[in-house]
Amino acid sequence: MFLERLSEISDRIGGVRALSLVASDGIAVESMSSGDDLDLEAVAAELMNQVQSIGESHRDLDLGQVLNFSVSTGEMTLMVSSLSDNYYLLLVLGPEGSYGRARFELRRARLLFANELD
Repeated sequence: MFLERLSEISDRIGGVRALSLVASDGIAVESMSSGDDLDLEAVAAELMNQVQSIGESHRDLDLGQVLNFSVSTGEMTLMVSSLSDNYYLLLVLGPEGSYGRARFELRRARLLFANELD
């Protein structure tokens, strides 16, 4: 069921190298990839660590929960989007992908997954 949803989201964005439903502990629940030699598990664990760290700082400053986090490199854009308190989507977008479209679809995914998680 989750793999189907991930595929639908990926198709609407275009340029997706990988998309993963990740628990807050960094463990992937379901993933899809274009076959790149990207270590998606390591990327998920590292980015979730970053999200948790930023989240702690935001709580200390009373700024609220981190809903989106992205990092752009010369080769790709890594995006993490909160679906619930315990689940996130990790998107790896290639340089040909649309950052704006990806942000829109990740926000939309929060509504699509609302009744299926937690």
